[in-house]
Amino acid sequence: MEHSDLRRKITVMVAVLGALLFASLNQTIVGTALPRIASELDGMEYYSWVFTVYMLASTVTGALVGKLSDIFGRKPFILAGIVIFIIGSFLCGLSRTFVQLILFRIVQGLGAGVVISTSFMAVGDLFAPRERGRWQGIMGSVFGVSSVLGPALGGYIVDNADWHWVFWVFLPLGLVALLLIWILYPSVPRTEGEKVDYFGSLLLAACIVPLLLAFSWGGTRYDWDSPQLLGWLAVSALALVLFIAAERKASGPVLPLHLFKNSIFTLSNLGSFMVGIAMFGTIMYMPMFVQGVQGISATLSGYVVMPITLSMVISGAVGGQFITRTGKYKGIVLGGLVVIALGLFLASTMTAKTPIWLAILYMVIVGAGIGVANPTLTLIVQNAVPDRQLGVATASSQLFRQLGGTLGVSLLGTVMSHRVAVRMADTPPAEAADGGGLDPGLLQQWQNTQLLVDPDKLEQIRSQLPETLLGLFDETLGALRGALEYGLSGTFLCSACAVLAALVLMFWLKEIPLRTGRAAKPLPAGEADGTEIESIERSPVREQQAEAPAERKPQSAGMKEVRPSMQDTPRA
Repeated sequence: MEHSDLRRKITVMVAVLGALLFASLNQTIVGTALPRIASELDGMEYYSWVFTVYMLASTVTGALVGKLSDIFGRKPFILAGIVIFIIGSFLCGLSRTFVQLILFRIVQGLGAGVVISTSFMAVGDLFAPRERGRWQGIMGSVFGVSSVLGPALGGYIVDNADWHWVFWVFLPLGLVALLLIWILYPSVPRTEGEKVDYFGSLLLAACIVPLLLAFSWGGTRYDWDSPQLLGWLAVSALALVLFIAAERKASGPVLPLHLFKNSIFTLSNLGSFMVGIAMFGTIMYMPMFVQGVQGISATLSGYVVMPITLSMVISGAVGGQFITRTGKYKGIVLGGLVVIALGLFLASTMTAKTPIWLAILYMVIVGAGIGVANPTLTLIVQNAVPDRQLGVATASSQLFRQLGGTLGVSLLGTVMSHRVAVRMADTPPAEAADGGGLDPGLLQQWQNTQLLVDPDKLEQIRSQLPETLLGLFDETLGALRGALEYGLSGTFLCSACAVLAALVLMFWLKEIPLRTGRAAKPLPAGEADGTEIESIERSPVREQQAEAPAERKPQSAGMKEVRPSMQDTPRA
């Protein structure tokens, strides 16, 4: 029976890993191609929007799918997520303007949020907390494969073919993943007596969307003290107040507020928020550094960024094995955060003359820390709640990480833009142009950072200039590279500060034993810390007694009751 259960678990995980591979490949392939796409579609001004709207959409759906999948099961949501993601990817490839690309990335993000969140929930359904570290390492290997194929292939496509294929090349894999989930993933009947919190879901979305938009526009499209920006923040704050009031009265809240009384739940999610800033900020701005500052092609930049996710996979697998064997997690989280902060600080010291191997080493250090800290923080949250709230807990961890990534990238983009503008304000080329009668409009065109990631356009401009202006043009580009270097250095340094803040918070994190079976007792609403989990950590004999009623229930054909029946049986 035990062998049969393990075989069924592995069968389900094959389907989940197929869906996760499709989503992760489409994420990693865009990163190295995006600078060139933004240049060709004349959208460098809205460069971060392609990432921001994607994260915004995936954040909203990822947050909402947790409670809904606890009620209706994971299968219908992961299927819907794959279909939406396929549609969004196809439409992105049809984009003719940067605005269209942004709109279609929203569709992609809606599907990605569902696919990724339900994939991590599936691990929680199938395995006890003590075993999840190992399996999350296996899931991390999926991101490793995508990190190898995605960035390199994305750079190769934009260098040698039409960039539209960046979004189309993996569509067949999406169809295969859809078929695997349809056939292999078991169905779970609806949980009776649970109500869908539609009003709370609407208010949660109304809180998240204006907040993310405000931070996306702040410092770029609008000043931070502008009426438009303050208006969006006011709408978000009002929605938050209404959301809290509604959740207190809801019988089945989409995000149970009493969970935040659990210090383990709260601190872990705050840690995920800070790590999200570091992770997504690095993935977003590192390609811009190697292409714009160091002048490396999009293809080679893919190989430079690749090590960050490879090191994430390796360190995640090692960390998962350590957690599974020892049952300890606090020390490994603290160590991971220290490594991330170190790597980001070193990245902030990079210049145009930094050897490429050294930049790769810094990325390996950052990735190693993220690979350890990221999955462990999710595991801690899952371990701190009863299994009936596994979906909500996992979704909350994803929500805070996504919020950190979205808000962080927007704020880091503001930091970068400000520092670039300050450095370019009184450069020698600008002074020379003022004295030489050069058209200010032409100088402004030269000072556009998107030129640095588009070698074809640079060569076109240089070929059309008279010899008398070539020296000034090259001097302007040199100053622009220096300004971009200065701006990106600030983004990496700010990311390091965010990680250090998470490190301080984690010193207050309580370490409770990782369960080896299902949490039979519900989480008391009034508990403010994690001590209620300790009462669940019983002897193996008592665990078996607690699980006995479930084992005596007749099993329906196939794998109907996946979540209860496929948990590991506690062993002495």
